[in-house]
Amino acid sequence: MAILGSNQAYAATRAKTRRSGLLDRTRLRQLIQQSPDQLTVAVADSGYRTEIDLYAGKFSGGDLVEAALSHNLQSELSNIIGLCSGRMKDLVEIYAGRFRYHNAKVVLRAVLNDVSSKKVAHSILPEESEINAPWIRMIEEAKTLREAVEQMRRLPFGKALMALPDDSGLQAYEDTLDRHYFKHSLDALRGGADARTLRNILTGEIDHRNIINILEGHAFGLSTEEISQALIPDGRLITARNSTQAISSREGLLDVLRQSNKFDLDGFIQTLSASDEARTLDPAITWLRDREHAQMKRLSYLHPVSALPVIHYVACKVQEVEDLRLIVRGRMAGLPVEVLEAHVL
Repeated sequence: MAILGSNQAYAATRAKTRRSGLLDRTRLRQLIQQSPDQLTVAVADSGYRTEIDLYAGKFSGGDLVEAALSHNLQSELSNIIGLCSGRMKDLVEIYAGRFRYHNAKVVLRAVLNDVSSKKVAHSILPEESEINAPWIRMIEEAKTLREAVEQMRRLPFGKALMALPDDSGLQAYEDTLDRHYFKHSLDALRGGADARTLRNILTGEIDHRNIINILEGHAFGLSTEEISQALIPDGRLITARNSTQAISSREGLLDVLRQSNKFDLDGFIQTLSASDEARTLDPAITWLRDREHAQMKRLSYLHPVSALPVIHYVACKVQEVEDLRLIVRGRMAGLPVEVLEAHVL
């Protein structure tokens, strides 16, 4: 037990050290100010030099940065999981398992939109990383969504995807992937304080996704039945008992959220006003994302020698890569600095 505790303490400490080395808001603001031509060097100097050098002979510009970021994230996830052992490793892998589902979505979207495997290999799933080879092959060999799903049939979520009608659309497949990830993960989180804490984090994510699904459903004019079908079970704020009220209208949703003393309803209402003014749900999505990170940060400090600091680092690392992707894509596309700062900062 002493050795196990020592391993947990070592992994948690390494994760905290790596988290402290991630880019802060000041550095991200400086990157946003860079010109598109300067960004490649700036990103390399921000901790991605090895990957930039690895891909520099094949790609340039946005493709180069995209491939470097993706490769770095995959390597870092593999590395941090390798530091863990026993139950801690199991819990970290449950959280990190979401990236397999993400890759499945990448394949489905690429096939549906006829995006070449070469283009995907230049950005989201760089081919220099061996882990991406099966996903790239799926894109190469599938001509339709159903053909892509058939190639996934042996994966953990393959049976759930195959159970859908042959003519199902992308949204149905993605909703099924989301439901499978959360159900599979929650079922695996039984017993122990760490497992209960991670369950709380995942159920919070479910609530946030359902809130956005409801808001998007109303924005797109979907029926209450269509919105209901998009909801993910096992949330704590929106439950089977109150879901009918939550999806009935925005006021119905707010009334349901008002019943929780742990949800900052006033802050959320202000954010919704900003979303209405901007005519986009981006402010609400960002607000909910920040709420998730704040909860995870608090829990990681409450349980300093556990899987939580490692999972917190993984979440922060993923956010850094997403922020850098947005900055690079935005600057390359000519978006104003103010727009990028609103999304990233």
